[in-house]
Amino acid sequence: MPELPEVETIARGLRATLPGRKIIAVRLGKTDFIDDPGTLERSLPGLSIDDVVRYGKFLLLRLSTANGEPASSGLLVHLGMTGHLSPKRAEEPAPKHTHAVFTLDDGRELRYTDARRFGRMALLASDALQETLAPLGADPLELSEAEFAARVGGRGARIKALLLDQRVLRGLGNIYADESLWRAKIHPARLGARLTKEQASRLYRAVQHVLREAIRLRGSSISDYLDTEGEPGEYQLHHRAYGREGRNCYRCRAKIRRVVVAGRSSYFCPRCQKAPRGFRPAPGAHRGKKRQV
Repeated sequence: MPELPEVETIARGLRATLPGRKIIAVRLGKTDFIDDPGTLERSLPGLSIDDVVRYGKFLLLRLSTANGEPASSGLLVHLGMTGHLSPKRAEEPAPKHTHAVFTLDDGRELRYTDARRFGRMALLASDALQETLAPLGADPLELSEAEFAARVGGRGARIKALLLDQRVLRGLGNIYADESLWRAKIHPARLGARLTKEQASRLYRAVQHVLREAIRLRGSSISDYLDTEGEPGEYQLHHRAYGREGRNCYRCRAKIRRVVVAGRSSYFCPRCQKAPRGFRPAPGAHRGKKRQV
C-alpha cells in the first residue's frame, strides 16, 4: 500500500501540472470504491483544480468554481493497494482497470487505475471532508521532537503499533516504520511507555530522515507503485530492514528476523534492536512462521 513518501511523490507530480486545469467531463467504469458516483459525475464538470495536497495517505484535490471561488467540496482519493492517479494524453490507450477518467480542458485525461479497487474516491462537502480527516493524527514531518515524543511515549501499546496507528501519526506504514525502528535501534515490540527520552529522540530523527530520503528517491516500488510519470521509485534499493528476513544486517551482520506486531510482519535486527524484557517469540517464529505479539 502506498505510504507517506509514495503519496507525497504523487501529490507533487500532480501539483506540477494540474492546478488551473478545468474538469470538463467525467467517465466512470466500476464504481464500488467511489462514494456516491452519481454526485461525482454531476458535480465535477465545470470545476477547476486549484491544488493537490497530501493528507496522511490521502490525496486531496482542492477545487474552485467557474468564477474562481473555492468550491464547497474537494475530491478525496485513497490509492488503496494498487491505485494509480496520473494525467495522460487523451489519445493514449487507457490501460486495463481504468475506472475513472476526468477529461481536462487542455486535452489530457486524469486517469485513476486500480486492479484491486481497495482504494476510495469521494467528492465531499467541506463539513464531510473535515469529519473524514479529523480522526487522523499529526503528520510526522510537521511535528517537533517534543510533540513526537508526547504522541508515542506514555502509551502501553507496542511502538510498531503506535507508528502504524493513523490516529497517532498519519501517513506512516509498515515499510517506513520498520526502516525507522532499524535506524533508531529500537525493537518493534517495545512499549511506547518504555521508551527512554534518548530512544524517543533517536526515533524522531530516524523517522524524519527515512521519510525525507524516501521522498527524495520518489518512494519504494515493491510491487505496483509508480509515480505520475509511470516510473518506479528507488528507495527500495536502500531498505535496511523491511523485507530482508535472513539477510545480513548492514550494521552488525546478524541475520534480519521477522515477527508479527500489530498484525503486520515486522523486520528487525536481533542484535542491534534488542528485544524488550519478557518478550519471547514463539519457537520457529523466525523460520518463516509469523508470530502475533
